[in-house]
Amino acid sequence: MKRVSLEQLVSAKGEISYLQQYQYIMELMENGKIKPLKASKTNGKKPALYREYWLIEPEKDYSALKEELKYRLHGRIDVDYYLEHPQVYERERPWVLKLSDYLKKSREKLEYKVSVNERSFEIWSREKFLTKEQGKAVLKHCGIGEDFLNTYGTSEPLSYYSSTRRTPQNMVILENKDTFYSMRSHLLGGHERILGMPVGTLIYGAGKGILKRFSDFSVCVEPYMTEKENGIYYFGDLDYEGIGIYERLASLFQEEWEIVPFVSAYERMLKKAEDGGLDGLPETKEQQNRKISGAFFQYFSEESSEKMRAVIESGRYIPQEILNISDFCR
Repeated sequence: MKRVSLEQLVSAKGEISYLQQYQYIMELMENGKIKPLKASKTNGKKPALYREYWLIEPEKDYSALKEELKYRLHGRIDVDYYLEHPQVYERERPWVLKLSDYLKKSREKLEYKVSVNERSFEIWSREKFLTKEQGKAVLKHCGIGEDFLNTYGTSEPLSYYSSTRRTPQNMVILENKDTFYSMRSHLLGGHERILGMPVGTLIYGAGKGILKRFSDFSVCVEPYMTEKENGIYYFGDLDYEGIGIYERLASLFQEEWEIVPFVSAYERMLKKAEDGGLDGLPETKEQQNRKISGAFFQYFSEESSEKMRAVIESGRYIPQEILNISDFCR
């Protein structure tokens, strides 16, 4: 029901007398088209009329749509929600029919894993229908999970540099851009080792961005990088944020890859910081998330772990940029 004022109702009749207005309102009430909102009180005239009314819309006949739901749609679509909410089906019907038609004629295409946007366009001719429009709601109303469409999400592609495609090889994920460029220059200079470890590929992690980008690792990199014998190492700032990124990354993908800290790089940055005086290190940013599990430290000696903990617990940190190309041959 819609709330309307007395003035709105009688304005449709044009210039008529108050008695004619009264007769018109009584006629609407008798025909079940309006009912008074008694809380609005009367207008003080004789005969009195209420100041506001509920406009009663006639119930819509959804029988044809319900028949369609029961007998025309593909059997994989669960119609129970729409039978209980036919007004929603009326609104979403064009998209449901497209999905039903796709399942009837092209269901075999679901055997091939494609990107979300590609599948969205394939079914609804709208590439953003699943990600930015009402696609997820339509699937939910149809009783179909997103995994049924056999899709993968896409993020910004990983930036990486490979000096060799031989396998097995060691790959290093780097938190910051400066260190990525410095290590790349080192490899381009003909070196095969960085701080004593043979390295074939450098991956730019872009801070926390690696957490999302690495989820597409197996579909966005060259095949040699996905060889299970490869070693994957992580190197970032020695602070709560950098350690937290490593721990979340290693935990998220532990069933697929063992990602470990680049120990010699962390130990070199710690040694260089000690040589320069720990009191000169920058202070940790206040807004950093300081919750870490401690899994990072299990790869280091007890002495190194204690020193690293002492640094971050003192409110300071060691940036990855403390190392440069002159350090990598050590």
